[in-house]
Amino acid sequence: RATEVDRLATDYAEKEQALARQVTRLKDVGAAIAAERKTIAEVREKWEAERAAALGADHKAREELAAFRAQAVAEIEALRQQAPELEGQATAALERLSSARDMLRGHLSELHDFARLSREDLAATNAGIVKDVVQQVTRYSPQSILLVVSNPLDAMCWVAYRVSGFPKQRVVGMAGILDTARMRSFVSEALGVSAADVQALVLGSHGDSMVPLLRHCTVGGIPLTQLLSPAKLEAIIQRTRDGGAEVVKFLKSGSAYYAPSAAILEMVESLLLDRKRVLPCAAYLEGEYGLRGIFLGVPVVLGAGGIERIVEVECATEERTALQTSAAQVQAVIQQLKSYAVSD
Repeated sequence: RATEVDRLATDYAEKEQALARQVTRLKDVGAAIAAERKTIAEVREKWEAERAAALGADHKAREELAAFRAQAVAEIEALRQQAPELEGQATAALERLSSARDMLRGHLSELHDFARLSREDLAATNAGIVKDVVQQVTRYSPQSILLVVSNPLDAMCWVAYRVSGFPKQRVVGMAGILDTARMRSFVSEALGVSAADVQALVLGSHGDSMVPLLRHCTVGGIPLTQLLSPAKLEAIIQRTRDGGAEVVKFLKSGSAYYAPSAAILEMVESLLLDRKRVLPCAAYLEGEYGLRGIFLGVPVVLGAGGIERIVEVECATEERTALQTSAAQVQAVIQQLKSYAVSD
């Protein structure tokens, strides 16, 4: 009996060890599958974060996806060979990978659809939204002042002006305040000085065609052109133009809203408290700066009545030419919106 007990004990121990080895193998395989699942989740997160920058990268993305899928299939096959009893779980992992692939393809399709939208189509879409909002505002608050923030800013101000029927003084756009603040910040960073001592002035359209008036930009009263080289100044101007995109890059998702919020607050305080601040805003021009029938960023006196007057500053020939180019771009968008009848 003792011998029989010993034999049974030995058999039991061997089976227990074999079971332990199988459990270990199962844990290893389970860990591998969990790692694959994590990898798939990371890939999906990466693709979603890079949607805004992936309009022209779909070919590369497909190649990376194919390589990843091939690698995943190879690893799953290896797991299948190591643990035949887990074939069902490995198949499920492959199905999850296939689902992730289909999701990525869906994202790529969305990117393609977005890429096919022209700039004019996007302007028309936003104009339709602005039109609906302004109609409601004028219906319930006919004495209000319209402060426009939506892009393309200057064209949306024109839509709000046409739809509302308000006097031009009561339609104003948040343009140069934001661009000026960004330029002051970049100058401050380049010179290692306080932004409070930097004075800048940016006119024109809110976008790539903005017109910084360098002759009116100073640091503690010192002309900026005496403190920075032309190459450094051009780099700061370009960075100002790309400021919104730079912020979005850091945020990873969404849009810039900190600086626009501060700019809006500055305008609202000047309106509500009648502070009569001189601020660069999108205003309706009727001959000022040689332009007519268009909203464009210029210095204005902002008070309780809205835009109390437009301040005309001396512009060099090249600055006035740049301002006219900026206005022409805004006018082109407005003409396109007229063809869509979004302001009727």
